[in-house]
Amino acid sequence: MTPRLGSRGRRPRRRPHCTRADRGPASGDQQSARCSHPARPAAGRAAQRCLPPGGSWRAHVERTMPREIITLQLGQCGNQIGFEFWKQLCAEHGISPEGIVEEFATEGTDRKDVFFYQADDEHYIPRAVLLDLEPRVIHSILNSPYAKLYNPENIYLSEHGGGAGNNWASGFSQGEKIHEDIFDIIDREADGSDSLEGFVLCHSIAGGTGSGLGSYLLERLNDRYPKKLVQTYSVFPYQEEMSDVVVQPYNSLLTLKRLTQNADCVVVLDNTALNRIATDRLHIQNPSFSQINQLVSTIMSASTTTLRYPGYMNNDLIGLIASLIPTPRLHFLMTGYTPLTTDQSVTSVRKTTVLDVMRRLLQPKNVMVSTGRDRQTNHCYIAILNIIQGEVDPTQVHKSLQRIRERKLANFIPWGPASIQVALSRKSPYLPSAHRVSGLMMANHTSISSLFESSCQQFDKLRKRDAFLEQFRKEDMFKDNFDEMDRSREVVQELIDEYHAATQPDYISWGTQEQ
Repeated sequence: MTPRLGSRGRRPRRRPHCTRADRGPASGDQQSARCSHPARPAAGRAAQRCLPPGGSWRAHVERTMPREIITLQLGQCGNQIGFEFWKQLCAEHGISPEGIVEEFATEGTDRKDVFFYQADDEHYIPRAVLLDLEPRVIHSILNSPYAKLYNPENIYLSEHGGGAGNNWASGFSQGEKIHEDIFDIIDREADGSDSLEGFVLCHSIAGGTGSGLGSYLLERLNDRYPKKLVQTYSVFPYQEEMSDVVVQPYNSLLTLKRLTQNADCVVVLDNTALNRIATDRLHIQNPSFSQINQLVSTIMSASTTTLRYPGYMNNDLIGLIASLIPTPRLHFLMTGYTPLTTDQSVTSVRKTTVLDVMRRLLQPKNVMVSTGRDRQTNHCYIAILNIIQGEVDPTQVHKSLQRIRERKLANFIPWGPASIQVALSRKSPYLPSAHRVSGLMMANHTSISSLFESSCQQFDKLRKRDAFLEQFRKEDMFKDNFDEMDRSREVVQELIDEYHAATQPDYISWGTQEQ
């Protein structure tokens, strides 16, 4: 179902712009050759040479055109966390539920255009595509106060509305049948962008639509937009209780194969860890889906602050990804956030320091991925990016990094630098904050492989007995055999092996041999 768009959704005429055709970040010479903008500053003397004449880098960054990102929300989970994300972004940018900029926010210097565009009537509309195979969640969004925020032509519901029955194969097969309708929407949204950088996909790996249809879209996005980045926010299932989705291990492994092969960056949102943090840190007994989704929206909004509030570095998606992912396959990231508060505690303001925030981000209890303890493997960080929000003196950051190195609070890979990068970002001036300084850690850590090992163990238990395969046999992909499942298991095992190899000094040569 793709309702007709009223005049409110029309975009203004596109402006002339300069584009970059290559996928990675351009060098200074390349960038100068392609457009009139100077290159992004490097460290030290290079930064002084690159400084725009008669102006600061902040002034230059605020004048340059942002690179847009299209958000794809799939299935029940993807649309629920996407809904909370857009609510958070509206609050941070002073945009009303109807898409109108509040009077107090009209003079803001933020970059709304990365995630929103302005229609002819000046309303701000999310660059979002809402997709589902059953109507319940999207109907609840369309009956919410934010119903008028979205472009109705960017909403797709399957005609029969029966969903995917928590079956990866059904979601994938339906994707093959409806992909033309879906890509009509995505292509139109991409064509309306001045300088599209990439896509952000919100989904779950355990159900049917987010995993199956999500896997299909990941493959097709690579084919259709080979030079655009694809980042996902992927929700991993709760593992401490028996799931009511008995085929969840199959769904997870089949999706993990596509996340490994077809995504540039995967931010892992582990339901087990999110529930633990909500219970232990926020003191919420039996946290609801809504409360967990609000926690996720905090992570999503914080991870995009450097894109929306321009600063000196990490102003685009490739800048964030390049600093965290030195090798292509090891692109699964874990996050941590501190300080966490509930809505009620905003009235009590606590003094926080940069060192306090950065030290807390390294504590396992603040990390939003449950990783088991493997004494046989010396797990370590591959890279860390801390996004510090608030008015912070850069000298405090330098001193904090020195203290962390002196105390050896983080164990890094033996074959590369001990890379803790820090990006400073402003907080939204329109939201009250309980703390002077807050921080998000995005980390590439080899222990995330234990999460994949757990998924493999659950998969093996079912696959060994060929349990619960009847629904998969109904789809053409699995009518004759289950080779695709076994191939997916092999891909995930290779990913686990590579994460383990990354803990060793000879990892670079191991990678060369494997390739």
